[in-house]
Amino acid sequence: MSEKMRNIKLIVEYEGTNYVGWQRQQNGKSIQGEIESVLNRILREEVNVIGAGRTDAGVHARGQTANFRTSIDRSLDEIRNGLNGLLPDDIVIHEIEEVPLEFHARYNAKERHYSYLISREPTALFRNYSWQLNYKLDLSLLEKSADGLRGEHDFESFCKANSEVDHHRCNVIESAWVSDGSFLRFNIAADRFLHGMVRALVGTMIDVARGYMSFEAYLDIFGKKNRSEAGTAAPAKGLTLEKIIY
Repeated sequence: MSEKMRNIKLIVEYEGTNYVGWQRQQNGKSIQGEIESVLNRILREEVNVIGAGRTDAGVHARGQTANFRTSIDRSLDEIRNGLNGLLPDDIVIHEIEEVPLEFHARYNAKERHYSYLISREPTALFRNYSWQLNYKLDLSLLEKSADGLRGEHDFESFCKANSEVDHHRCNVIESAWVSDGSFLRFNIAADRFLHGMVRALVGTMIDVARGYMSFEAYLDIFGKKNRSEAGTAAPAKGLTLEKIIY
């Protein structure tokens, strides 16, 4: 008689500074690899952990969703406590639950929410979590640039050139800049994101707000469908995957 297969869902927080990204790679430590390594020890079987968002090197997460299948009958508390006890301090499992076998963290996601943090003054505490800028920025242009992102658009010009996807259209549900003292935070949510899209958008919007690019030129970028037309990508360290909606 075969053992019953289970599907376990995790909510994961991590600081991406010391990792090559979420996805397992041969050239360094990944978030996925660290979690799988600990699960293999706890469950004594090899598991494959699926993440909703494949964050790049240096990108953080407050609410990454992941899932894995196992036939081992260990309690959820045992698995969670084992993970948090053995994982490095920069990876934490906040929630764990058993879900239907058909649940897939990546393919079932309806919305992905990201934030990007900019510090307009030098900061020690937030140096690994923000892009520190000393440009004079026109906040009205920044807000205007973000407003135009809402709705469905083709974001090929803001996607890494080597990305293999069926299409480049994304439906942006939320797009707004929020000012908080010396910090600026860009909040964006969409049904899907292309590789490097948020960082390319932030870098380009900053070019507009500091007067390096006109707002009209920014609007023209969307129709050109060429990554070289957009601005330089903002640094990875300012980007955080906030949550996934199902």
